[in-house]
Amino acid sequence: MSGKRDGDRPGGSRGSDKSENKVSPEARRKQIIVGLVMGIIMGVIISALTTFWYWLPAGIALGLATGAIMKPPAK
Repeated sequence: MSGKRDGDRPGGSRGSDKSENKVSPEARRKQIIVGLVMGIIMGVIISALTTFWYWLPAGIALGLATGAIMKPPAK
């Protein structure tokens, strides 16, 4: 055995080859904006229902996180 595992790749990436799954900057930007809008809407609704305004920044943070991890939009 050479001591190398199947998942080890040069450059430190693991898993499937990322070269075929490149996301364009426009698609990434759209994804972040969609997540941000979802978070703002959710934050405003929850803030209005609970009358606790700290839900708005929490909704924005959740939207940014959602936008960052969700599947890129289809072309």
